[in-house]
Amino acid sequence: MQPTPVSLDQVDLADLDVFERGEAWGMFDTLRREDPAHWTEERDGGSGFWAVTRYDDIERIDKDPETFTSTKFTNLEEPPEEFQERRRSILETDGPRHLAMRKLLMRDFSPAQLRRYEDFLRGLAALTVETALQQEEMDFVDAIAADYPIAVLARLLDTPDEMTSKLVGWGNEIIGFSDPEYARVLIGSEEAQQYRHLPFSSPVSQEIYDYGRTLAAERKDGDGEDLVSKLVNRLPEDGVPLAQEQFDNYFLLLIVAGNETTRQAISHSMKALIDNPDQLQWLREHTDKTQVAVEEFLRYASPVYHFRRTATREVELHGKQIKAGDKVVMWFASGNRDEAKFEDPYALRLDRMPNDHMSFGKGPHTCMGSNLARFEMRILFETLIPRIADIEQTGELTRVRSNFVNGIKRFPVRIVSQ
Repeated sequence: MQPTPVSLDQVDLADLDVFERGEAWGMFDTLRREDPAHWTEERDGGSGFWAVTRYDDIERIDKDPETFTSTKFTNLEEPPEEFQERRRSILETDGPRHLAMRKLLMRDFSPAQLRRYEDFLRGLAALTVETALQQEEMDFVDAIAADYPIAVLARLLDTPDEMTSKLVGWGNEIIGFSDPEYARVLIGSEEAQQYRHLPFSSPVSQEIYDYGRTLAAERKDGDGEDLVSKLVNRLPEDGVPLAQEQFDNYFLLLIVAGNETTRQAISHSMKALIDNPDQLQWLREHTDKTQVAVEEFLRYASPVYHFRRTATREVELHGKQIKAGDKVVMWFASGNRDEAKFEDPYALRLDRMPNDHMSFGKGPHTCMGSNLARFEMRILFETLIPRIADIEQTGELTRVRSNFVNGIKRFPVRIVSQ
């Protein structure tokens, strides 16, 4: 659906109310058209940022870490200098060290390696769908979208079943750092000041660290095939072992990124199918093309709104002078609606090809788990769609209060199964 137009003087990408209402798309359209390098003042003491909204500009920035570095952190928060090394993850590392850390697990997420999990994924998808469809009315997020990817993550980490609900809760709180329903301590609040040494200034980060350290101690020098065992027992190719804080933040990233983005993409995809019954019918008739459909789901869903870089030198963009040290925010969601790249970008076209979306990023920090997310989504929709005779939304869809993650909290539906 084409969004309601917004005048340039009404654009405010720091206004979380806009994102909670799902109304940022009109702002993105205005910025791409009228001000593709737009200065945005922040609330809660942030220094402000440049909003970059055109596909080609985002791609250029994401592929140029020398000019637009990740080392000054990748969300809008500005951690104090004294805590930056303690909080630094692979996301906030550039150059050879970033590549060495990435290669620790990169081959484990290759298509060839992931095929080993196909039987497990199909069995899990069938169980998830069958359990959900025992009732006609459900919250799609809780019943399917959240349940399935977290079970996959638990398998990859080799965590016990009783930890699954804890993993979900941790993920909710981390990605919901600006949502009062999810976060026990809201980022930017006075209380959050005492947690600025932790990612997202959240006490839940320490809980995740502690659990990761427990697993690491159990699996050190073992022969386990889970991701924790590989992190603690493999030496990066640059010969520099992971420091404790590097392991902590790698583990935290696996907990959050390994679950939340796939969960949101699944939820948005089902919502898009309900809103576009012709495309639901197309998918029913072309289950052999689900892999193509997944790419359109990912473009349409855009589960992460943005990532940030920081300029290392003065650079001009669309006549604006970006200074060294300025925050530069790549709005991937806007790039996925860029009319210059995608014909009729607000239309869901499951047979759209080519479909070079940027939901996983475009540069050296391209999401390492992208193959897993695609694999999970394809198998789930191949399992779910043939079981749906009819589906309708039965209540209000509520969103995460965030301009970082494009998240859905509640999505009530009625499904007639077959």
